[in-house]
Amino acid sequence: MQVLFYIIFFIIGSIMGSFFHATATRLSKEESIIKPASHCHYCNHKLKWYELIPIISFIIQKGRCRCCNKNLPISYLIIEIATGLLYLISYHAFGFSPQLIIALSFISILIINIISDIEYMIILDEVLLFGICLIIILYFFLFGFHECAYHIIDGIIAFFIMYFIKIIGDLIFRRESMGGGDIKLMYLFGLVLGLKLSVVTIFLATFIAFPIALIILFSRKDNLIPFGPFLSMAAILILISKIEIDQIINFLVK
Repeated sequence: MQVLFYIIFFIIGSIMGSFFHATATRLSKEESIIKPASHCHYCNHKLKWYELIPIISFIIQKGRCRCCNKNLPISYLIIEIATGLLYLISYHAFGFSPQLIIALSFISILIINIISDIEYMIILDEVLLFGICLIIILYFFLFGFHECAYHIIDGIIAFFIMYFIKIIGDLIFRRESMGGGDIKLMYLFGLVLGLKLSVVTIFLATFIAFPIALIILFSRKDNLIPFGPFLSMAAILILISKIEIDQIINFLVK
């Protein structure tokens, strides 16, 4: 039975991943997420239902449009698989619990913004605001007013910590060191992960970003590297690992 639930959550995640990719793309281009129907961005061929099956359609079509034979972005396949795995892992970590609802909402919001930030250098305010409001409502109804209030306060403090880091960075580098979207992300991290773990997210994101940033800087001329995706990846890792701040402190001390 457990295996069946793993499969179900992976399938749901891959379907949602396909939707998240379309949402991030369309909102970044200031297009409607409803109309027009799904289509090829090269030839405007309206996609049939069997061309929209996550993962399977991409593999069967060998990553090409059936109409114009143009290569489709591999990011579609990567996002569908990654989201499926993250939904599966979230279920494994939290089971059928209120925390699972929070985790899936949190991951979904971040995936949309990872896509938009990587492809368009935009963190979508409307998605972030919707996600923050949704999670606050979920905390209120699932855990009660006091628990919800604690999370809101943690989010506010995390936001101002990141804002302070931005000010210091701007002074040191004499240019904008961080986008406003990254600061807003920290409110979401504080809201879900708590203040202490949201701060850990900054250090973990820097650790993840450093080698990747070096590769990118040496492989292309421009030096614009969004930090938001690394922050989001770090936050997701901390969430699904269920690590506690005491465990991190004990590890560092030892």
